[in-house]
Amino acid sequence: MVFVIVAIAVVFRFYRIQSIPPGLYPDEAMNGNNALEALQTGEFKVFYPENNGREGLFINIQALSLKTFGNHPWALRIVSAIFGVFTVLGTYFLARQLFNWQIGAISSFLMATSFWHTLFSRIGFRAIMAPFLLVWGFYFFWRGLEQNRLRYFFVSGIFWGLGFYTYIAFRIMPLAMILALFAYWYSLKKDFSHGKYQYTRDRLIKGMALFMITVIIVALPIGLYYYNNPGDFLGRTGQLSIFTSANPLVSLTVNLAKTLAMFNFVGDYNWRHNYSGDPLLFWPVGIFFIIGFTRNLIKLADDYDKHRHLPTVRVLLISWFFLGLLPVILSNEGLPHALRAIILAPVVFIFAGEGLWWIYEFVRKWYGARDFHDLRLGKLHVHEGNFIAGLVIVIFLIASMVFEFDRYFFKWALNPNVPPAFSARYVEIGNYVEQLPRSIKKYVVVNVDGVLINNIPMSAQTVMYITDTYTPEKQAQKNIYYLTEEQHRSGQYNKASVVILLENENK
Repeated sequence: MVFVIVAIAVVFRFYRIQSIPPGLYPDEAMNGNNALEALQTGEFKVFYPENNGREGLFINIQALSLKTFGNHPWALRIVSAIFGVFTVLGTYFLARQLFNWQIGAISSFLMATSFWHTLFSRIGFRAIMAPFLLVWGFYFFWRGLEQNRLRYFFVSGIFWGLGFYTYIAFRIMPLAMILALFAYWYSLKKDFSHGKYQYTRDRLIKGMALFMITVIIVALPIGLYYYNNPGDFLGRTGQLSIFTSANPLVSLTVNLAKTLAMFNFVGDYNWRHNYSGDPLLFWPVGIFFIIGFTRNLIKLADDYDKHRHLPTVRVLLISWFFLGLLPVILSNEGLPHALRAIILAPVVFIFAGEGLWWIYEFVRKWYGARDFHDLRLGKLHVHEGNFIAGLVIVIFLIASMVFEFDRYFFKWALNPNVPPAFSARYVEIGNYVEQLPRSIKKYVVVNVDGVLINNIPMSAQTVMYITDTYTPEKQAQKNIYYLTEEQHRSGQYNKASVVILLENENK
């Protein structure tokens, strides 16, 4: 079963990746240019300060891809695709560990075929690494708790330590781990005998010590970087914070409502992040998500009422969800924001998987509870109920896969709003400039506003990546130069040269 799910995830994330999505957004190109420069200089950084700052792990891995395949847009994106596939696999193992293989299979299948997760698995943004490291970090930590094996805590510590080199939203997630640990520790006291409690407690302390040491050692380089460069720790977060608004509480309430609504009602309007305005989840999946989420809240309350302690699994999932919302709702830009919420994808689909499995169990138990006078007939109807419920699930999953495949590869990919969202014309300009003879001076006039990188607006990064002219040395070698609009108007170029105007694609 898991091999089929992984194979489907591979198809969704690698099929036609050379052409879908089209173009190359400047943020992706900036990653690529940093990677090309790292290959050229041999200086692979833990943090790249350009473009409001980005943690370096993902870019350094992209550099390995560029070294193998060259500076093509898809060479940046296959790294995301690989992490996307392994996130699906990790979701299967985590959900199986927390519940059963059936919920693991349903959850990972829904993620494998999800438009939301597929889209970000095919864009060269570092955010896609965060759910990958988080899901595997939780999985191995949970194995350590259940089996009291130190090696699982060690492996989990590696994943959690690496997480600090990815997306800024990852930094809030250790709190979910802490809350789950408190719940687990308290349950030990309540449910275990004194001798077993002491043994498990001692093993847990050793495991936690190894886990913390591993996290600290792995995260130490970037921690030292932030210590020496404290302004880079928050980066752009302070600029976008709701606390800069006139009424932060009102902003928080509105942002929370918009973010919760994006799963089932109105989603991200940015064509680069979503089919503009559509909810992130296929509507039946959205219903299963609500059922699963509600069940977790009910189980949380019921278990506390019965056992006087909170169930660890429910604390883990619910805290993951609410803490993962914080980086989204505490910002004031582009809400609802599907990209900032990508760290929630595994837990959202685990909720949906649990909701769908609950419906199956409900149907199965309903058939089993029917009053049949003939025992053999009763057993026949129970098997019939199991078969019918299972068949309905399989049919739904196939229908969901077809719907999401069509939504991404046809409705979204062929929509005329998508190429401008990915600066497709900038790629065309880059290819045109690249094929011109080196003997001709080529000037690219960047008539676009944006963050300045080496005094040139950010939008030029796409052309620079396609032509491999990020550094002044490369520009001189290829006879390609970049001018601002002011420099262009002042005539700072040879009149006999080729001049290409780089403008906003929406003009």
